Amino acid sequence: MKIDGIPCVYILASRYNGALYVGVTSNLPGRVLQHRDGTYEGHTKKYGICRLVYYEVWETMTEAIPREKRLKRWRRDWKRNLIERRNPAWNDLAAGLGLEPWVP
Repeated sequence: MKIDGIPCVYILASRYNGALYVGVTSNLPGRVLQHRDGTYEGHTKKYGICRLVYYEVWETMTEAIPREKRLKRWRRDWKRNLIERRNPAWNDLAAGLGLEPWVP
């Protein structure tokens, strides 16, 4: 699926039911690679949060950014339920974007 250039809200996890990170980008494959490479210091690098477990596609960044902010405020169990509705096994969805599945 070609998704670069398309606004997305995404959730990464360190492992099944592990640490979570919510973000927004217009280049999802590139952003996932940045998380995996540890390009930036912070939460994802510190806790090894690199598995893409959920994403939503939006028409514009103007729509995607408020959604990201809402999800960041959600309780952990709400995020877990959101992930499990579409991805019950918490598989790495990056393979569907042309990336290798995450192997810690």
